Amino acid sequence: MRRFLSGSFILVLTAGILLPFLPLLIWAFSRQWLFPDLLPETWGLRAWNYVFGVAGPQVTSALVTSVSVSSLAALFSVALALPAARVLTFSGRKRGLFLQFLFVLPILTPPLSVSMGLHLWFLKLGLTGSLPGVLLVHLTLCVPYAVFVLSGVFSNYNPLIEAQARSLGASKWFVFSRVTLPLILPGIIVAALFAFLLSWSQYLNTLIIGGSKVMTLPVLLFSLLRSGDRPVAAAVSLVIVLPAFAALLISARTLGRRAWIGGW
Repeated sequence: MRRFLSGSFILVLTAGILLPFLPLLIWAFSRQWLFPDLLPETWGLRAWNYVFGVAGPQVTSALVTSVSVSSLAALFSVALALPAARVLTFSGRKRGLFLQFLFVLPILTPPLSVSMGLHLWFLKLGLTGSLPGVLLVHLTLCVPYAVFVLSGVFSNYNPLIEAQARSLGASKWFVFSRVTLPLILPGIIVAALFAFLLSWSQYLNTLIIGGSKVMTLPVLLFSLLRSGDRPVAAAVSLVIVLPAFAALLISARTLGRRAWIGGW
């Protein structure tokens, strides 16, 4: 019975994730789809021939840029959030509230205000229109979320385990690599995945800081949407979604089926 419920839950969850993408899939393989027809009148691969033919170099370049920026954003977010989350969790109540308010500020502030404010500073520093500038503006959003994910992990973590290992003569690096890291690794993977997906979907911040010099897949998608070619826009949307799905599948495989069902 429990196996049946788990299988049903996974089936419903998969259907809930995939069904919203069905219109995109239909649009991507349609040649002519007029209102009020439920399905396209003619089907074809025109959109895919355009995406991988005429616009192939542009799509490939945008894909490489998006993967690079999102991977670096995930890496730096975890590196910055790990010590911050530990301090946030194990500091006193007053200090903890202050730190929580400090970390939640970039989330509460409208992204447009953050981007416009940073744009003035980045102009002075020469970071506009560059990958480091886009990466930094993505980190303003990714790091706070990573901090709160890892704070939840540390809230169930007992630091006395480290003290016991140190009392037996273990070095700081040995304690971190053999005691701390294995216990918090699932949380680190979730935080990195969260940061990756947040950075992956950034459009406004990338456009304001990167301008036309840093072309990621979301920026390219919006330029295609403005052209009114829906089949091509749907095909590029699927190209955007696939790496995110791949990241989810890799994380699910790493964390294990038990973690995603609710055992972790």
